[in-house]
Amino acid sequence: MRRLVRLTGPDALSFLQGLVSNDVLPLKARGIVYAALLTPQGRYLADFFVVNTGTELLLDLPESLADGVMRRLAMYRLRADVAFAASDLSVSRGIGDAPEGALPDPRHPALGWRLYGAPLPEAAVDWDAIRVAHIIPETGIELIPDETLILEAGFERLNGVDFRKGCYVGQEVTARMKHKTELRKGLVRLHISGTAPAGTPILMADGREAGRLFTQSGDRALAQMRLDRLAGPLQAGDAILRTDA
Repeated sequence: MRRLVRLTGPDALSFLQGLVSNDVLPLKARGIVYAALLTPQGRYLADFFVVNTGTELLLDLPESLADGVMRRLAMYRLRADVAFAASDLSVSRGIGDAPEGALPDPRHPALGWRLYGAPLPEAAVDWDAIRVAHIIPETGIELIPDETLILEAGFERLNGVDFRKGCYVGQEVTARMKHKTELRKGLVRLHISGTAPAGTPILMADGREAGRLFTQSGDRALAQMRLDRLAGPLQAGDAILRTDA
């Protein structure tokens, strides 16, 4: 489920620019940007799309996180001339030929398009299979509020962060991870035999924890892993995992 929020006021884009992980100033023209809102400590709070449909500026938010995001935006608003209101538009998505007016999902070409307007019948698409194939995290599964670090979740590869735009909430920690450290953890795709619930710890043969299992599709799965603990047999509950060839 998604929630669409309409932003109005002359400060709308500059207000967002100082808060979110990506550069939204290109949205003075029609387009779509993927971004995240972070804690001051650089932890993920929510991910969403900022959209200029050509007629209005929208936030395309996961319903489960929308209330918290809007409370935080209201807290940061201060004297900015920006207002928020519910939109009566719907978001549709699909793959293949895009309908007129659709915008490409900026995270990856395999995720197809998003259309803002009257709802369209949604074709059956195995989105989990696409996400696993291309290592794309999902809100509330691989992306966990107050826990996830967006670079460990692949936001740079998914066009969700800009390192040249200047300050935003959580920018200092994110920039330091980019420029001064080597990532020790990351979202990876593994081969899996068997099944286990999302969030199950992944253990090495000696019992040390190597990561956590998340979305599964067929014989592949996404896992948040310590990158120095990928070798050798791995187990999550009754499931056996190994590095994906």
